[in-house]
Amino acid sequence: MPSKNSSLNRMVMAAVFLAMAMVLPFLTGQIPQIGTALGPMHIPALLAGYFCGPWWALAVGLIAPPLRYLLFGMPPIMPTGIAMSFELAAYGMTAGLLDRYLPKKNSYVYVSLISAMLAGRIVWGAVRVILYGLGHSQFSWAAFLSGAFINAVPGIVVHIILIPILVIALRKYTAEAGRN
Repeated sequence: MPSKNSSLNRMVMAAVFLAMAMVLPFLTGQIPQIGTALGPMHIPALLAGYFCGPWWALAVGLIAPPLRYLLFGMPPIMPTGIAMSFELAAYGMTAGLLDRYLPKKNSYVYVSLISAMLAGRIVWGAVRVILYGLGHSQFSWAAFLSGAFINAVPGIVVHIILIPILVIALRKYTAEAGRN
């Protein structure tokens, strides 16, 4: 059972990652196509999985898109924000669960990251199918492939490069700080 201090630390880190999800899109949002392609809100949700655990990360991912919509009007809540909310929740939860149970080797950061990204995209596609079905239209296989993979290639590349570097570096730093 985690200590009260450990739980408080995870909650505070989750709040920091949620704040990052509010701010990072401003860095890429000046050109909407770039912002959409890079997925800046995905980064804090994934990092939360590694540093806050699966359940706090799930909360960060679930809350971030609707909160950002309420505060700044983006992303559009229907269907984008809703689908994205479930996608980010799946990212964080999957990254956190796999990180918890896989060996603590740097190579497994990539395994958990890529698995989380695939799980999130599958959840995103399933939610889009449901939302489109409620609106009496179809979400095709081509639309899924385009939205989840083809148009997302820049973000996928950025995430696969950036997330492991940050996770490995921050873990090394915290381990060294813990020894001092």
